[in-house]
Amino acid sequence: MEQNNEGGNLAQVQHVVLILSGKGGVGKSTLTTELALALRHAGKKVGILDVDLCGPSIPRMLSVGKPEVHQCDSGWVPVYTDAQKSLALMSIGFLLEDPDEAVVWRGPKKTALIGQFVSDVAWGELDVLLVDTPPGTSDEHLAVLENLKKQHKVDGAILITTPQAVSTGDVRREITFCKKTGLRILGIVENMSGFVCPHCSECSNIFSKGGGEELAKLTGSVYLGSVPLDPLLTTSIEEGKDFIQTFPDSATFTAINSIAQTLLTSIQNP
Repeated sequence: MEQNNEGGNLAQVQHVVLILSGKGGVGKSTLTTELALALRHAGKKVGILDVDLCGPSIPRMLSVGKPEVHQCDSGWVPVYTDAQKSLALMSIGFLLEDPDEAVVWRGPKKTALIGQFVSDVAWGELDVLLVDTPPGTSDEHLAVLENLKKQHKVDGAILITTPQAVSTGDVRREITFCKKTGLRILGIVENMSGFVCPHCSECSNIFSKGGGEELAKLTGSVYLGSVPLDPLLTTSIEEGKDFIQTFPDSATFTAINSIAQTLLTSIQNP
């Protein structure tokens, strides 16, 4: 796949990172959102490209609703979540007439939309663009990767798993996908790693523990860390609040912030 770094709408974007998972329901969109917020609080200008056609949930997580998408000479204008325009979002969900509508499309139509979506958003200056992808290793992932590489160097991917063997087994296939497509693995995150009690803050391992770290060792990947199940995080996501700002003293904040800092170091010093 040929890379053209001259740019188009990604010309002023410094780094592009894909968020992948081998299966649905592991918290990929949640971690994309929280990583973006952590990077923003670190002083970075961040964009999120939500190309999860079957479950575009990030607009709700960032409490932006369904705004009207405007166009400029360069393409679609992303939706900004703050007055400082430090966090930009473009989601497939903005283009669906009915939020309850199912995307019942065949591959070519999905691929065409993804190609347009990747190339036609006028991001402007960004330090990091996070791309929230659908679960699995399908045509949609190839379409995202091929269209991004036409415009910009893709720094790599973060793989999200939960601790159980059924999840880590699916992420193994995602690792194979990365290797076959020449996509650098920036690291593995183990999500839902224990449950933080809202009363005593004790952490109990509901889904077992350590599967993500073990997988990283077996595959020679970087282990970025673990994020527990935290009712405070769940509430923040449901209500569209900034968890990073609301609960800066929580262990979950520390975990997410550490992953964000490790990610920054990795993409700035490849």
